[in-house]
Amino acid sequence: MDTRAAMEPGPRVLDTAARLASVDIVIPVLNEERALPGCVSTLADFLDERFPLPWRITIVDNGSTDATWPVATALAAEYERVHAHRLDIRGRGAALRAAWQDSPADIVAYMDVDLSTDLDALFPLVASVASGHSEIAIGTRLAPGSRTRRSVRRELVSRGYNALLRYGFGAGFSDAQCGFKAARTEVVRPLMDKIEDDAWFFDTELLLLAEHNGLRVHEVPVDWIEDIDSRVRVVKTAIDDLKGLARVAWSMSMGRARVEVTRSEPTPTHPDAVVARPRAVTMAKFTSFAAIGVISGILYTLLYLPLREIWSPATANLGALVLAGFMNIEANRRWTFGAIRRTTMHIRAAVLFLANYALTTAAVLAVPPEAGPTAEVGAVVATYCLLTLLRFTALDRWVFSRTRN
Repeated sequence: MDTRAAMEPGPRVLDTAARLASVDIVIPVLNEERALPGCVSTLADFLDERFPLPWRITIVDNGSTDATWPVATALAAEYERVHAHRLDIRGRGAALRAAWQDSPADIVAYMDVDLSTDLDALFPLVASVASGHSEIAIGTRLAPGSRTRRSVRRELVSRGYNALLRYGFGAGFSDAQCGFKAARTEVVRPLMDKIEDDAWFFDTELLLLAEHNGLRVHEVPVDWIEDIDSRVRVVKTAIDDLKGLARVAWSMSMGRARVEVTRSEPTPTHPDAVVARPRAVTMAKFTSFAAIGVISGILYTLLYLPLREIWSPATANLGALVLAGFMNIEANRRWTFGAIRRTTMHIRAAVLFLANYALTTAAVLAVPPEAGPTAEVGAVVATYCLLTLLRFTALDRWVFSRTRN
């Protein structure tokens, strides 16, 4: 059976969507004077011919230094339903925030100017939001039914990043960074008040906050082709994303990620739809985790230094992590997160351990040999501290979760 066809809304949903929703499709651009005319022309023709909902296109130029803004204003003058907006600051998140806050439409969406995503997925994306099936819909390049063409490097980075979200935050979505999303306007505006990032991490922060506050995120498999002229700097973006994840994890652990949002009621077309509730992470739980973490760090140091006398840095790191990690997991099981079936818990903890080992070993090996074991311990502890908030969220939402046994 064709997965894509099975996911398309039925006639009743399409009729409901057509009667309810107007859609504002935002195109954020930075120095895209050449790509923008073709994008707008192709998109406008597609919407005129094959999109049944009321629509408008909003071009947001955020900080271009070429002729992008004159081109955008010319397109707005040429097409009745195309609008142009200019920002002096850069960042995709800043562009979306500005356009979505001011939009008069019922549903706000966005896509990249390179049109990497096949436009046939646009109506299924919007219809799931318009029908009340979900509050947010995203395109995914990683689900069954998707077809993508991109470099091995970007494929590995994308899959690794989204695996971190799934196993670290318990995320239900598979592709946070695909530039193809839609949301109900009245729902997304309160979320934007909490989002701090104005760049590439904006998408991830939006989705994590949405699920944390009980909103439903629907995925649509897409056909996607990589733009070889992409402005994304993969390494810098990955580092910024890790910093953003640590910040969001801290916000959730402190109870600062709560947002008052309007949730759609489950529709008759989807009687099994369930509205989730925000998950509370108490200060007491985090304090217990932090205290156990400090003790584990001391134990790790006491184990690593003698093991380093007889083993290589990577092997000593492995031995110290295994012993200290076992104590850490058992202590958190008893005093932080509560008892749970040990077999399930240790299997999940093993997956988390492998990720920790890979990152801490990389930190150890990055230290020059002449620096000595003490510098190696310092590198591991620094890396471990960076991962602490992510690890807390992973333990709370996956390793010790009672809903994923």
